[in-house]
This record gives sequence, C-alpha cells and structure tokens, in this order.
Amino acid sequence: MGQVLEKDPCGCGVGSAMPLEQAMIAASQLARPVSGFETLPLGKSSGRVLAQPVLAAGNVPIFAASAMDGFAIRSHGLKEVGRWRLAISQRIVAGAEAAPLLPGTAARIFTGAPIPMGADTVVMQENATYDDQTVTFHNLPPVGSNIRHAGEEIAAGQEVLAAGTQMTARAIAVAASAGIDRVSVRRQVRVALLTTGDEVRPAGSTLRAGQINDVNTPMLSALLAQHGAQLVMQEHVADTLAAHMAALTTALAHADLIITSGGVSVGEEDHMRAAVQAMGARVTVPSVALKPVKPVTLGHIGDACWIGLPGNPMSAFVTFLLLGLPVLAGLSGAASQDFRQNLRAANTIVRSSGRAEVRPASLDRRSMTVTIGGTVHSGRMSPLLDAGGCVIIPADVTTLPTGAPVDFIPFPQGA
Repeated sequence: MGQVLEKDPCGCGVGSAMPLEQAMIAASQLARPVSGFETLPLGKSSGRVLAQPVLAAGNVPIFAASAMDGFAIRSHGLKEVGRWRLAISQRIVAGAEAAPLLPGTAARIFTGAPIPMGADTVVMQENATYDDQTVTFHNLPPVGSNIRHAGEEIAAGQEVLAAGTQMTARAIAVAASAGIDRVSVRRQVRVALLTTGDEVRPAGSTLRAGQINDVNTPMLSALLAQHGAQLVMQEHVADTLAAHMAALTTALAHADLIITSGGVSVGEEDHMRAAVQAMGARVTVPSVALKPVKPVTLGHIGDACWIGLPGNPMSAFVTFLLLGLPVLAGLSGAASQDFRQNLRAANTIVRSSGRAEVRPASLDRRSMTVTIGGTVHSGRMSPLLDAGGCVIIPADVTTLPTGAPVDFIPFPQGA
C-alpha cells in the first residue's frame, strides 16, 4: 500500500531513496491492466497487446510441399543400389495443383509446390541428370527427404501467440502465416503528459535569455507511441500551484497514466510535489538511489498511475526506460520481461561509491562485451546517440575491471 506524499526538505522524497532493484520490482507491480478490448485487422495491430491468445486457423504448412527444386518420386520399390532412370510424368510449380504420381515415374517439382499423392521423397536437382522427358539419379536421399510436411511447424488450433504478447512485425507475420486476419487487443493505455518549467520552450522557438528547448515532450511522446500508448493530453504547465492542480485534475478525468516532467524537487518554483500532495497522491517509490535519476516518484493519484520524472532529459530518459516502461507494460497487459543481459565489460571503470549508476554502453556482438561510457550529465543527450543501451553499475562497486560481469539493458527498438 502506498504512502501519502509528504513535504521533504532534502528533496529526496519521503524517507531514504529506494535501491534500484527494489524500485524496478515496485514499478512492475504498480499497475493493473486497463479494461476494454477491441478487434483490429492484423495489419493495424502493431504495438498493441493481445487480449486473447491467437490460435492457428489451419496447419502451417497447409499442405506437404517441396523444400527444394528437384524431382518428386516414390522411393519404395526402387532398387537400393545402381542408377535410376525414370520418365518425367508431370511438372509442378508453386501454386499449381498436383496430379497423383504415376507409378514408376518422377514429377519435376519446384520449391513450395505441393507434393503429388504417392510421392514420398524429393531428390535435389543437383543430384540428377535430366532433360524434358527423363531424369537419371545416381544416388537417392533417405525416404521423406526435402519435404515440408503439413502442420510440421504449426498445427491447426495450436496457440501461436499468447495473451499479453505485444504485436511486433514478427508477431504479425506469425499470425498471418497461421491464417489469422484479425486479433483481439486491449484498448490503448491513455496517457497524459505534463511538462513543467517556465524556462522550457518548444523546440524551434526563439529563446530568450535563460530559456531552454523542450526535449522531454517530443522524446517521451515518441517513446509512448512506440509502445502503443495513446497520448490523450499534452500540456506545458505554468509554474504556479493553481496551474499544476488544474492540469492534474483534467488529466485525472481522461488518463490511465499521468507522466509529469520536472517539478518534483523542493525549489520554490517546483510545484508538482505540492500539487500531488494536495490531491492525495499515494507514493510507492518516493525516490531512487541511482545516478543520474534520483528525483523520481512513482505512485497513484486517484485511480491513475503517476510517474514523476526528473526535468533533466537524460535523467527522464533513463528513468522512463527502467521504471516507466514496466508501468506502461502493466497497464497494457503486456507480459513482463526482463531485458537485462549479463555480459562482460570491455573496459575498466573507476568511480565513487554511494549510488548505483547508469552509463551508456555499446555492445560488440562478436565478443558479446560492452564498452562502457563515462559519467553522464543529467541534461546531456548526445552520449546516448551512439550507444546501443546502458549498463547498471552497483552502488558498492568503485572499480569495474575489464572482463567483469555487467547488466546490459539494450535500448528498445526505435528509442
């Protein structure tokens, strides 16, 4: 059960900061799936989460088919040794119907074409000498070779995609191969994104002294879209308590998830903490002992989940990757996944202890090692551009030698 948010003079949240591992578990358990389903054409289901399992409408392959260009024969009855010279009785291409194989003959056949009734083996054309009328084999493969049998990949009625599967291009391909054209998915998670800070202006604006470009709104909007969420409200909130409370009230009326960016520290112009406190927020994660993330809060406001992200873009990105995506997955009903990979460090890192630390890293797939970047500034995004993911360095580690095991988290595709 969450605790009510209280004032915190240190700016660290209620009580001491939560260890990262504990915060990640809490994030994965914060939300229940939204109610409501809809049926979509398969081609429009990308990014959505299955509400019901997908069962194959038929066998895959649908019929026994040739896996090679060659000749379909009935090997039973042929002598075990010697040369075999057979008349070619028919020619079968993909998409054509095959007549039953005449006894003692071969059928010229191509990849994907149906196996004629009576045939039990396909001989590769590379192992044959042939013209338009006859074919000669110098050796025969084992009975059943080079045939894809009906249902050997997927049987009719078999579950091919489980409920909770997020529909990717690969999942769509599997469903289509199983004869499925429509799928039942959960409705999209409705998200309200509130950005704070009078100094923050839309990218492309003419900036006055002291103003900065808004990075978090387009960045978080893109991440939400890539994970199938519906952005129902996006607002830049003025730096007043009244404006914060008004925006939160509107968000509560429309959203399953409220994401706020900035305003969770204790500066005189940071009003988000006071606003959510006044609205009775229930906090599950008051703060996280992680660099560069610390000012982050997870909990509930009314019936909606709330993620209070830092205002600094790097911190907001890392926080959403580690803690926001599990909350979004919980709301969407997606099956829980741990994307961490235990790999080896390709370089040595020396640092101060105290907090766990996230650093950008690049994966070498040949050696399955990661090169870890330097300490990142919470407001700088450029170190992420060339990185394939990030590593988590435990709080008590001051020296991470080359070859040491590390947890590598690849960035989601498109992130």
